[in-house]
Amino acid sequence: MAGKKKSRPVVTGLVLLALVGTSGYLTLELRKQDEQGVTEVRNVGVLEGGRSTGTATESGKETWSRLENPARSVLRGSDGQIKAVFTDGARTATLTGPARTFQEPTATASKVSTTEWVRLMPERWAKGAEQKKWFKDWYAEYKDSKEDDIFAFAFQYVAGAPVKKDAQGTVYAGDANFGPLNTTGAEGGDLRLEQSDFYDYLGVQYPFRDGTVGQPESLRARSIDCSGFIRMVLGYRARYPLMSSDASGDGLPRTANGMARSKAGVDILPLAGISAQDRPSAIDQLQPGDLVFFKLDTRTGERLDHVGMVLGHDTEGHLIFVSSREEVNGPTIGDVGGVSRLDGNGYYAKTLRSAKRL
Repeated sequence: MAGKKKSRPVVTGLVLLALVGTSGYLTLELRKQDEQGVTEVRNVGVLEGGRSTGTATESGKETWSRLENPARSVLRGSDGQIKAVFTDGARTATLTGPARTFQEPTATASKVSTTEWVRLMPERWAKGAEQKKWFKDWYAEYKDSKEDDIFAFAFQYVAGAPVKKDAQGTVYAGDANFGPLNTTGAEGGDLRLEQSDFYDYLGVQYPFRDGTVGQPESLRARSIDCSGFIRMVLGYRARYPLMSSDASGDGLPRTANGMARSKAGVDILPLAGISAQDRPSAIDQLQPGDLVFFKLDTRTGERLDHVGMVLGHDTEGHLIFVSSREEVNGPTIGDVGGVSRLDGNGYYAKTLRSAKRL
């Protein structure tokens, strides 16, 4: 229960080590920060990549151009600097805004300083959408806005995040757990139980569009597992449509595997398979806000079993993602259980299998 939660540094300290030591599944050797060897993936940044197509169209001091792989429209200012990127088939867009720094000093030394703001558009982007009224209205509202974006939402659930309540008194943000402690020894000795969705965190019923009503479990109050975290941030907070399961309706499915294999959004790193040989050979096309999918657990068969969101480059040049994890007990960019890097040969970099832009 949320009222009995201890501070996260305690959970990830001696208590965590004792629990992990008794687990038949988690091993410190597998999840050490980085293995020695040559870096096997590259990250040169998507915004300067690709090949321009067509002729740039000027509108006042702003210039539009098209890039490929993936197909996208890029808006630049009179100084030539990128102001926004819009990907065909996706509703998430990256806008350039005031610099921010995201950090989690209790769990990692990494700091991500970025001018990227990721927001959800009311419609999917298509070539020429810059001429549409819906886009002109949306961009006029958000081009200089400091209103909370998707990254701001995400960091409202990390360790120490303050509680936020809506007009009805429902806690919709604040330090989140991953899930209840697994005290039964079930599910192969996992440290914490999965299957805590966003409505478990909220503690309220949630009516889905297919008529299903999500029923929160009191045991899972203030808890969101990896896919529940993404559904909270992109769905409940940013209002991307949500499915009640992996099979019912359209929108964002319930599980990491469902999200990775769904038709929602655009596949940036297409899923080739789940084996180590199917790891993407390069991650050049990733940009902030992309969902990244991992194969961590052999017990889940052909299913992908973890999802996170690309945050950006840290001050050392590594591409960092944020996700909800059982070892640190909640959303994090931390290094407990494996560094949050998508480049190099660390635990998560090696288990990356695909990526999607919603």
